[in-house]
Amino acid sequence: MKTPHDQRQEGDALRAQGVIDLRAIGRWLRFGAADLRRSPGPGLTHGVIFTFVGWLLLWVAGDQFWWLVGAYSGFLIVAPLAVTGLYEVSRQGREGHRMSLFEIGLLWLSFDRRLVQFGCLLGLAGLGWVLSSAALVTGWAPEPVARPLDFLHVVVLAPEGYLFELWLLMGGVLAAPMFASSVIAMPMLIGTRAGVWQSVTASWRVCAAHPMAMASWAATLMVFVGLGMLTGLFGLIVVTPWLAHASWHAYEDAQAWLDGENSPPKDA
Repeated sequence: MKTPHDQRQEGDALRAQGVIDLRAIGRWLRFGAADLRRSPGPGLTHGVIFTFVGWLLLWVAGDQFWWLVGAYSGFLIVAPLAVTGLYEVSRQGREGHRMSLFEIGLLWLSFDRRLVQFGCLLGLAGLGWVLSSAALVTGWAPEPVARPLDFLHVVVLAPEGYLFELWLLMGGVLAAPMFASSVIAMPMLIGTRAGVWQSVTASWRVCAAHPMAMASWAATLMVFVGLGMLTGLFGLIVVTPWLAHASWHAYEDAQAWLDGENSPPKDA
């Protein structure tokens, strides 16, 4: 049976080779869990904040369906920006340093212009999704949709038509480029001095070169976040930092692959 040390060495060897395949997802999750165990304070604090914000959004939105859609869409889309401090925890942890909440606060107070720009782009993307979703449902639904139960009865359980399927399809079409633009870009902004456009381009290159692995990673993130929400949001206390740390390790593998692609070919 492999020890955690053996698993880490094997992961480092695969990373050095720039290997990104379906098995890498398990490796990222293992390393993310190890980071959370090593520095639980910052991670669990982020998780508690996420859970509290989720409850606050539920309270503010009440039973207004479109308020809920907008609040939670924005919440999930901007989530990669909100956990940038945990990317740094993982990066520093590899170098043997355990970051404190105070150091993470200093990172936020630096007001990195690149993070601000990327956050604005994510916010605009979320707004676009909400407006497109509202236009589709309002234009095609046979009855007004104002509350979650209305959406369930009129859209999800509609006896005729394919409005719910179209709604899901549109969500996927809009979510895919947002994921491809941010999955590697956001950690790259923390780990390097690359600009926003350079980071987004690199993120797309990785996704285009490894479509199955990255699509499976997106599905994994969705499943775990969904499970965290189904627990009354309590699960997000652990799921949020775990996936944030795992995302950093996904970035490290991607960066190794990018370095290999950018390096000049060796002489035969």
